[in-house]
Amino acid sequence: MDLSGIISIAGMSGLFKVIAQTKNGLIVESLIDKKRVQAFATHKISALEDVSIYSTADDVPLKDVFQKIYDHEKGGACIDHKQPDADLKKYFKTVFAEYDEERVYVSDIKKVLNWYNSLQKDGLFEKKVEVVDGEKPKIKTAAGDAKGAAKAVKKDTNTKPVKTASSKVKVQGVRKSGVA
Repeated sequence: MDLSGIISIAGMSGLFKVIAQTKNGLIVESLIDKKRVQAFATHKISALEDVSIYSTADDVPLKDVFQKIYDHEKGGACIDHKQPDADLKKYFKTVFAEYDEERVYVSDIKKVLNWYNSLQKDGLFEKKVEVVDGEKPKIKTAAGDAKGAAKAVKKDTNTKPVKTASSKVKVQGVRKSGVA
């Protein structure tokens, strides 16, 4: 489960995928309606890969909590975040028993469940089977893994640039000032 590039912006509903970086902020795409907007540097932005949940022992990364929900629901959607507070606490306790009940508020639980359902609906938790030239099948998440993405992005070093008539480079001479 790869949460890199997925962010939450305070004051904007839903989750966003980072598309590009600009001089003044980021260009992001909503996971809900796929509309692109600009997030300025003044917005409070939280990357989901940096978010963690308080537990009785140590802080647990959000992706581990999502994995527990995914395993509990067998890949399906979890309960709606608009359920009564008591139901949300009970559900979260069954999924993630070691969370710190004093420091994790109901609003945090609602946010985690809403984010999970949004990511699950977008298909970021689905597993795909990939067969590479007769090797054993590899299971990857829809978001991909870092090694596979690096191989896909790797450029072919054997190609040479093609020169065309429009790619001629003009070289200017050195300008003399007239002072000897």
